[in-house]
Amino acid sequence: MTSTVRKGQAPAKLDRDEFRLVFSRNFHDPAYEAVGQQLAAVEEVAWQAYVDSRKSPLTVKAGPGFADPDYDLSVEWKEAHDRLVAAEDRQKDPATRSRILLINASARNDGSCPGEVSKTWRLSKMCEDLLSAEGIDVDMLDLSRLTSDYDRHIHPCKGCVSTAMPLCHWPCSCYPNNSLHQVNDWMNEIYEKWVSAHGIIIMTPTYWYQAPAVLKSMIDRLVCADGGNPDPSSTHGKKAEEAKALEQDWDYPKHLAGRVYGLVVHGDVAGIEGLRRSLSDWLDWMGLIDAGRAALLDRYVGYYESYEGSHDTLDADTAFQEEVRNVARCVAAAVADVRSGKLLQADRKLTNPRPK
Repeated sequence: MTSTVRKGQAPAKLDRDEFRLVFSRNFHDPAYEAVGQQLAAVEEVAWQAYVDSRKSPLTVKAGPGFADPDYDLSVEWKEAHDRLVAAEDRQKDPATRSRILLINASARNDGSCPGEVSKTWRLSKMCEDLLSAEGIDVDMLDLSRLTSDYDRHIHPCKGCVSTAMPLCHWPCSCYPNNSLHQVNDWMNEIYEKWVSAHGIIIMTPTYWYQAPAVLKSMIDRLVCADGGNPDPSSTHGKKAEEAKALEQDWDYPKHLAGRVYGLVVHGDVAGIEGLRRSLSDWLDWMGLIDAGRAALLDRYVGYYESYEGSHDTLDADTAFQEEVRNVARCVAAAVADVRSGKLLQADRKLTNPRPK
């Protein structure tokens, strides 16, 4: 039997006056007063989209290969899906150059409030220079752009997987939600970077014993890469009852399995080992392959020293710099071994006796 879908948590929609108040907060600058009439017209359109729940106003038929070819898919989702299929084909083509994704997970850059580049970004650039010199294509994903770019977002995961795994679509179909102004989501581009890569290196500081929010937001939204449903027409969008029924015979596809990974975790007082382990556990769970002991690095920079001189401390710590480069070297070597068939996952043919 399919379990009952539980209801009753969501608050009521805003009334018209509340909606106007929330909408107007986007235009606090007095300069907008000159276009007040135009904004009132835009507000009315936004109100109608809100009350009518027009999440995806632009759609296209799913077409051949989907469970329901006549189902109306979001144009944005279908375009992202097609790009991921093409990226997967390129990634598996032995004629393509190896590609490594470098992820700078610090929220700090000199284009926002801190006014200075992060140490993590500098370490990322060291790896980029080394890998590029070895003839490897490098993608740099700088998550600090979430704090410095105009209206760039990684919107939060809505937890669809906890209702039923097939309700969590690959790639995520929760965004954009035009009716709630949940737009300009970065994840479709990020999904394509992960799929395109043969290796991934995450470089992160430790914030309060944990991953920076910019990194955790991306991690949460990658849940669809581990068991996610590549066919939203099979659940007719977000039909929870259909997803629950479908999950009773679900195989939990691991969409990123077989890629290589390395980690650089640094901090100033505490928490680096816990963060490095949790990141390793997460990547292992998704079926990625660690590039060896030297590729899983945690180090302190300026242990219990002042923050203002931490860049100078990094300059002086040439051993740490070389350890970071060794992470890149390990990942590059492991990528080459995986692509040539020399490095295989020992558990790749095993049947899981405890499936999700």
